[in-house]
Amino acid sequence: MKKITSLIIGIVCVILVLMFGAHQLEKSTGMAGAKVVNIYNWGDYIDPALIKKFEKESGYKVNYETFDSNEAMYTKIQQGGTAYDIAIPSEYMIQKMIKANLLIPLDHSKIKGLSNIGDSFLNLDFDPGNQYSIPYFWGTLGIVYNDKFVNAEDMTSWNDLWRPELKDNIMLIDGAREIIGLGLNSLGYSVNSKNMDQLNQAVAKLRTLTPNVKAIVADEIKMYMENEESAVAVTFSGEAADMMYENSHLHYVIPKEGTNLWSDNIVIPKTSKNQEGAYAFINFMLEPKNAAQNAEYIGYSTPNEAAMKLMPKEVVEDKQFYPTKEMMAKMEVYRDLGSKYLGIYNDLFLELKMYRK
Repeated sequence: MKKITSLIIGIVCVILVLMFGAHQLEKSTGMAGAKVVNIYNWGDYIDPALIKKFEKESGYKVNYETFDSNEAMYTKIQQGGTAYDIAIPSEYMIQKMIKANLLIPLDHSKIKGLSNIGDSFLNLDFDPGNQYSIPYFWGTLGIVYNDKFVNAEDMTSWNDLWRPELKDNIMLIDGAREIIGLGLNSLGYSVNSKNMDQLNQAVAKLRTLTPNVKAIVADEIKMYMENEESAVAVTFSGEAADMMYENSHLHYVIPKEGTNLWSDNIVIPKTSKNQEGAYAFINFMLEPKNAAQNAEYIGYSTPNEAAMKLMPKEVVEDKQFYPTKEMMAKMEVYRDLGSKYLGIYNDLFLELKMYRK
């Protein structure tokens, strides 16, 4: 009898283990059923309260995963192991994903609120007619400085980073396109240059900046700047907004030569198992009240003009975060350089980081 009981218990245990394993596999592959929306987004890039609100209003459960680079996101979606219904890549990566047939063309008849988006962010070169993507956030790359150590008139240009008094006092964002790009901009060249002479000139000039560079880091920039451990940083506008909220001595500047104008957009990957839920999420984020709440929480600029009317006047009138058309005319969107030149940019940036040592 004991043997039979033990056998039954063993069988039950095996069944429970298998059920748990299946649940975990289902969860990890993002296939938890039609009532689940699997979202793949950058870290800390949505107000958590909005996820709860979406779940309550729509009846869908959200599985939310994050990535830390466009390249990591691309690789995971390309491998196809996870059924993401929503992803939020940057413009140049969307261009690459379209070419690789990784995205579902959008049915605009199912989208409500696209008219809330400003014309400047629609029908762009990376996705004509917004056939695959819906604008989410946008921003710029620029300079953050602390007015305790730097005067406003001394920080208007990329070339001001080379000022000798900034020795060992600049934090750089850890990104090849960004840092090689600022080097190109400082010489009057395009951030999308494929001219090797221009690229080599930019790297040679950036090598002369290394005495001023304290560190090349990512998220740690916020901590360093908030704690006044560095006078200047090169980072993204939304990150700058977070720093400025924590430390009133910090200011953000878009260099006069111009800079990168980037945008992140909502897409539906080919892996989606719940397109109905994906459209529900897109429409939810296009609602002005939700877009405004998200922008105030995250700190990046919203392309939703209807949402801007609900936001504090001092925020939407700040030209460093909502620049004029004249300022934007000097900005460039990153283009997909192709694997050859992306590799060249990455190699040049790695050489630059090694040169510092």
